[in-house]
Amino acid sequence: MMLFSAKGLHKSFGGVRAVRDVSFEIPENAVFAIIGPNGAGKSTMLNLISGVYQPDSGALNFAGTDLGGLPAHRRVRLGIARTFQKIRLFKQLSVLENVVAGFHIHHDIPAWQYLIHGPAFARVCREHGIDARAAGLPAGGPAGGPHPVLRRITRLLALAESPNLHEAEAAMNEARRLMLLHNVDASATASTEGYGYRHVGPVKARTEISERILAGILGRHFFVSVIWIPSYLAEAGRRGHVLELCGTPANLEVAEYVYSFLSETAQRLWREHKSARGIRSDQDRRRFCAGVMAGFDEKLRAGERVSQSQGLVRHADAQREAYLRRRYPRRTTRSASAISRTAAYEQGRAAGGRVELHRPVGCSPVETRLLPPPRP
Repeated sequence: MMLFSAKGLHKSFGGVRAVRDVSFEIPENAVFAIIGPNGAGKSTMLNLISGVYQPDSGALNFAGTDLGGLPAHRRVRLGIARTFQKIRLFKQLSVLENVVAGFHIHHDIPAWQYLIHGPAFARVCREHGIDARAAGLPAGGPAGGPHPVLRRITRLLALAESPNLHEAEAAMNEARRLMLLHNVDASATASTEGYGYRHVGPVKARTEISERILAGILGRHFFVSVIWIPSYLAEAGRRGHVLELCGTPANLEVAEYVYSFLSETAQRLWREHKSARGIRSDQDRRRFCAGVMAGFDEKLRAGERVSQSQGLVRHADAQREAYLRRRYPRRTTRSASAISRTAAYEQGRAAGGRVELHRPVGCSPVETRLLPPPRP
């Protein structure tokens, strides 16, 4: 049975034809994707489906219901809604009230019954490590704006692109020093920002040594807690694991960037290593990438010793640990796997020691989100 169908859709904006004669069907229990380059009309199509726009011509049908002329708020009750890359919360409401607000489309609950349902929502918030009383936005910027520390770190990482190695390393060290200064008083940071979590990287049935070293780098040097959590590989039909980071919003943003940067950099360095030495197989890729991560970790440890000599000592974040315990009351710790120090590992380790953490080339000076580096 077809769950959704579109026939002969057209949508124009002035002289621009964003969608022209598009038809497709989506069966039940299917995963369906719309893929295309920038300007192909993907967002316009999603807006036509969700009711943000009405088509100039054509028909839309969902589970036997004709969507023609149906506004977005009525389509939501049918089960059709679109999400955006950046969400917007009701900043004047608490976490609990924001959660309750999302349920109003499915239930006709009189105002007085919120007193009954409120404790249930509060319990769910506690189980997931959410402060139901929290309200407002992180201090330091407008709604949806970047944290001021992130802006400064982004500028420093831009300087780390300098071809002058001394200038690049100085910029990276200053960025890390700024992070350390920002996180010295962990309790004050938490009181204004709160904690959250973020999943990084793909779900994998088997994690490589380099990925585990990278997780350790994030936990030791970038003010987040790391944990491998069970997940599911839908395409393979089996269980796997994904890396979860816990921390303040600003630290999560930086840690996610570092994860993407180092993952891409290790693969790029391996490709360059293969090309330079005429290597054809990927037999030593894992050991080389593990060496890259280990070399970069050693470099960060050396920088941390310099910071300690300047009186900047990192303190444990008890509140972040408490947040993690609320999310995962039962955790186990596994010992690290032994690493064979082969020639490939040592070559990767030397390459990792030369890596400078910087903002990817192509980011404009006003861009604030730290994006992973582009593939060469």
